Amino acid sequence: MNWTQLHAQIHRTIKTRNLFKRNQSLLVAVSGGQDSLCLIRLLLDLQPKWGYNLAIAHCDHRWREDSQANANHVQSLAQNWDVPFHLEIANQPVNSEATARNWRYQVLTSIAQINNYQYIITGHTASDRAETLLYNLMRGTGADGLQALTWQRQLTDKIILARPLLEITRTQTGKFCQELNLPIWEDSTNHNLQYARNRIRNELLPYLKANFNPQVESHIAQTAEILQAEVEYLEQMAHQLRLEASAKDEKGDLRVNRHLLKKQPLALQRRVMRQILLEILPDAPNFEHIEKITALINAPNRSQTDPFPGGAIARVENQWILIQR
Repeated sequence: MNWTQLHAQIHRTIKTRNLFKRNQSLLVAVSGGQDSLCLIRLLLDLQPKWGYNLAIAHCDHRWREDSQANANHVQSLAQNWDVPFHLEIANQPVNSEATARNWRYQVLTSIAQINNYQYIITGHTASDRAETLLYNLMRGTGADGLQALTWQRQLTDKIILARPLLEITRTQTGKFCQELNLPIWEDSTNHNLQYARNRIRNELLPYLKANFNPQVESHIAQTAEILQAEVEYLEQMAHQLRLEASAKDEKGDLRVNRHLLKKQPLALQRRVMRQILLEILPDAPNFEHIEKITALINAPNRSQTDPFPGGAIARVENQWILIQR
């Protein structure tokens, strides 16, 4: 094995960020593209130092004519590396980015549960982090959406999603694969400009690199890293404040003490209300939902909102905001 700078960096990242512990079972998502090939090769080379058990999972979305050949290619690599291989094929073609992502995580979680893998490892890079920030920024989001790609995420009580490559750019993974002669499977859908993320990847980011900053991917990814720490802190503060300010009455309706919230910064007021709405609404609340319930903190007595999705209504009763489902 040729110990490269990338090997040293990933070894250090896993250790300092405590992404996963020694002697654990890792399920690595491998599409066959350069990022996932770089990831699995690095983990295989680091395996003697960490003592973990590796397995490869491949998800066939059936949205390309060569998807079965792609799956066979990844399976062949797994066999050559003597790594257990898991293949999941969609019952019908998955035809949107969001649907594909949701299906993929469901499948990976199911494989991990059945086979007792403690971690699911994906090859998301700093480039993906930059793309996600730009994509969510243009759709409209708060800091939570801008830092959506995190180092770790709890999927179930026993399974953690980890992303060791978040400080590595796509240029670096491509160079690594080239130097080690890894057989990259070129996914034609990566160049299909019908998909918004591909337009960001193939048009927007190259334009920003050429005209503003050659290191734009790394710098945007660093911004996401800063936001992640700030979001975690604000969420913890908001959670504690919500516990102090809210309670259910004898009818089971939720009451929120707006006098307690009045003393807090607007950022915390919004986060408390967002956390409350996440428990009540059928889908995640948008900016308008959060703003109209936050406005009740300083509204006149007997003020109320129009119905939220699902029918819940919030109204002011003296010092309380009463939320009735």
